[in-house]
Amino acid sequence: MGRAFEFRKARKMKRWSAMSKAFTRIGKDIVMAVKEGGPDPDSNSRLRAVIQNAKSVNMPKDNVERAIKRASDKSLGDYKEVLFEGYAPHGIAVLVETATDNNTRTVANVRSYFNKCNGNLGTSGSVEFMFDHTCNFRIPADGIDPEELELELIDFGAEEVFVDDDGILIYGPFESFGALQKELENRELEILSSGFERIPQVTKALNEEEAADVEKLLEKLEEDDDVQNVYHSMEE
Repeated sequence: MGRAFEFRKARKMKRWSAMSKAFTRIGKDIVMAVKEGGPDPDSNSRLRAVIQNAKSVNMPKDNVERAIKRASDKSLGDYKEVLFEGYAPHGIAVLVETATDNNTRTVANVRSYFNKCNGNLGTSGSVEFMFDHTCNFRIPADGIDPEELELELIDFGAEEVFVDDDGILIYGPFESFGALQKELENRELEILSSGFERIPQVTKALNEEEAADVEKLLEKLEEDDDVQNVYHSMEE
């Protein structure tokens, strides 16, 4: 098994367990997708992917439809995706993905979390290079040979395919998302969920006390409504 498998295994039960947080996150994804490509999922591949993710966390269909309708209102402000980079205590690199309609507020909040937890908010490019930006798709495992599927999808950007309790996971570079999505749809394979992750190239082991220092910062970041994802280089 490769790094993507180990990364997913470590994070599986840890992040995004709160349903309300997941709904808020997906609601913002819907707004950004509709603003970018329109409200019709048949012609908007990004919106199609977000709707799949909404189903995977049991977000009610009515909620999804209301979010699409609301996002179609031209008077509704847009969310901007902003990436923050920095260091937690003990030299742990941290990437924070946000979606915000008020960048001044988000910058102030993120900086305060780093400062209060003895971390340092860095400049653009300071730690991003330490993470591989990947895309992923989950499909049902029934009747599919993952090794054969991996060979067939290599030409479309797949780098790692593995099975877990919830189906088959396909990983590839960020840039391969569109090609992989199109090929899976052409094969009429059901996409249960899809998304993007940043996998640390190298992780650092900490003792229990040091890890607790880092967790304080991670928890503050993840509780912020503007934060979509938090990634770090601490060994889990």
